[in-house]
Amino acid sequence: MPTVICLKVPKRLGEQSILLVKEIELLNPNLQISQTENWLLIPLVSEPSNDALIKLKKLTTFELSVCDLPERQRRHTTHIEVLKYKLHPTQLKHVPRAIDFVGDIAIVEVPDELSGYKKEIGQAILKSHKQTVTVLAKSGIVEGVYRIRDLEVIAGENKTTTMYKEYDCQYHVDVAKAFFSPRLSTEHNRVTSLVKEGESVVDLFAGVGPFVIPIAKKQKNVQVFAIDINPDAVALLRRNVVLNRVEKQVVSILGDARKIVKKNLLGKADQVIMNLPETALEFVDVACDAIKPEGGIIHYYCFVKNSKPLEIAKAQLVKAVNQNNRQVTSFLFAKTVREVAPYTYQVVVDAVLQ
Repeated sequence: MPTVICLKVPKRLGEQSILLVKEIELLNPNLQISQTENWLLIPLVSEPSNDALIKLKKLTTFELSVCDLPERQRRHTTHIEVLKYKLHPTQLKHVPRAIDFVGDIAIVEVPDELSGYKKEIGQAILKSHKQTVTVLAKSGIVEGVYRIRDLEVIAGENKTTTMYKEYDCQYHVDVAKAFFSPRLSTEHNRVTSLVKEGESVVDLFAGVGPFVIPIAKKQKNVQVFAIDINPDAVALLRRNVVLNRVEKQVVSILGDARKIVKKNLLGKADQVIMNLPETALEFVDVACDAIKPEGGIIHYYCFVKNSKPLEIAKAQLVKAVNQNNRQVTSFLFAKTVREVAPYTYQVVVDAVLQ
């Protein structure tokens, strides 16, 4: 068995740890994840860099060890390998490697160079991912007040609805009618861990509930106000609230966050979630209004096109908060969630307001 560096974590942190190692691109796909009585051993492709170690520190307990781990038995080929004999090598290099899996649906972005091969790419994904029954191709950007994009069925069943599981929660999702990103799973879990018993949380753009539902499941004595302007998203949110048995903690509200906060939620929140990166800056005043007079925390998501995205995001947030007669007293956390285009990043900043 090959000897490699591995991440040793308690079994209770297994799912969170595997997702995190995948996110920072350290998971060794050629070796099996193994376990002892109390620990999980996750093979790494290399020793973590300083930046990677910083990200790993969000795990409450972990060790780096040298382990002998068995090689993974490959059960199927990748979609790239399926296409190897169907596309020219110059075309093959343009085949998308990144695929979003939402339940049994796969979502992929097919570049213009391969627009005539969508069906072949879709069939290859179905063949290489047996749990997938539908493959959708992105046909546009996320846009509009409802934050949805056009999607095209390129293989499998003609559907956009599915069931998605994340940590201990389940969600009804319609990827054509309400925004949902499985790439934010680590963020959903991280923010959930910051909410304390007895607190009140306002999610200004709740979608189908990936932030508010785990918060309510983890802390029984919390009040969560989940707002969204998209009626389809709120309909799914309400189904998910019932599905996850958090009716007592979650109040789902259909409407414009600005109007709802002004009318019903002024000064109610210990924490405010602002996952609308396209236009979150325009709603900082709403978050300031929602936070309790004595202060609280906002989780601010935005897009930044700059080589120093964290510094820019912090500066923009401080300026906007000051303009609304409040101040940022400290930053609890800041990181780039992902690169969405060359030198364009999705950023999250957790800020304490007074």
